[in-house]
Amino acid sequence: MLLINTDGGARGNPGPGAIGIIFRKESTIVNKYSQFIGNFVTNNIAEYEALVKALEIALTMGEKEITCFLDSELVVKQLLGQYQVKDPKLTPFFIRIQKLQDNFDRIGYAYVSREDKFQIMADELVNLELEKRGYKKKIPRRY
Repeated sequence: MLLINTDGGARGNPGPGAIGIIFRKESTIVNKYSQFIGNFVTNNIAEYEALVKALEIALTMGEKEITCFLDSELVVKQLLGQYQVKDPKLTPFFIRIQKLQDNFDRIGYAYVSREDKFQIMADELVNLELEKRGYKKKIPRRY
């Protein structure tokens, strides 16, 4: 079974966006992927784009059983049918994922905390892509 952590993010929401993906068997990382995806991206679109790319790559790896971990509760609940996809900009991504998942024997989706060690790695890939293009990382506010 292939385990996949995906993350997508945008600076500004909308703003410049990127995706990061960690592919693993148990706790051994077998592949990583990141990509800048554009300048007028929302966080939700970036999360969906990351998952679409992850499924496409998993297919090229010949995997038939996968579990996808995301830190976007919205996307996970939409994919599990617990929430409707109301944003028309997200519908094409949702449909693409529905078609891609037909290529797998077993596919699962799970929400994980941003503090999960593999989710942190996926997030770091997102930030590296944005920083390579000159977009500075947001500094958290301290109160």
